[in-house]
Amino acid sequence: MKADTVRKAYAMPLTNPSYPPGPYRFINREYVIITYRTDPAALAAILPEPLEMVEPLVKYEFIRMPDSTGFGDYTESGQVIPVTYQGKPGSYVHSMYLDDDAPIAGGREIWGFPKKLANPVLTHEGDVIVGKLHYGSTLCAVATMGYKHQILDTAPVAKALAEPNFLVKIIPHVDGTPRICELVRYHLQDITVKGAWSAPADLQLFRHVMADVARLPVLEVVSAIHFIADLTLGLGEVVYDYLE
Repeated sequence: MKADTVRKAYAMPLTNPSYPPGPYRFINREYVIITYRTDPAALAAILPEPLEMVEPLVKYEFIRMPDSTGFGDYTESGQVIPVTYQGKPGSYVHSMYLDDDAPIAGGREIWGFPKKLANPVLTHEGDVIVGKLHYGSTLCAVATMGYKHQILDTAPVAKALAEPNFLVKIIPHVDGTPRICELVRYHLQDITVKGAWSAPADLQLFRHVMADVARLPVLEVVSAIHFIADLTLGLGEVVYDYLE
């Protein structure tokens, strides 16, 4: 294989990449997002500069993705933090746990998503939606939400989804030192929110050494939303280089 051919590769392994090239379109993506108040000191300790805290709030997410271009059918769970960057609102993706190799590899390599392999589930149990995150055999998170108690206007949901999202992309050099350490911004695109609902909700987080969602403890559940949307995951841009 000639060097010119190698240079045209877009992902590893060289001759059989773990994921296809984008764009990545998601159909009937189902979200349950529980917003909770946490310890301000704990939140400040994990929020990277130059992002700034808005309030000591965390959005705990369970997402079912049954139809994802290139990535297939999988479930994801994690924590997203409302922030500002240069005075403008956005969200910092702090943690993500999912059950599918392709989006783990693609998410980490392309954008810098903080993805780990785990076992999240989102199910409907009678009049309740239940989200659970297991890391191996250990239960790390449980979310429960009433089923579609109140219909919400979809326009504000679509507007919130269109706001910028931020990630810290870290790629080590072959000697273990950082070679890439960047703040990345990306947007969701071509968004259609098919329905949105609110209901009472509860969230429990449990301490685990490798799935440390409880590092940001639940002090008070503020709100909860359940919605279904089609959208495209846009590619990113580097807005801050920590190594310069």
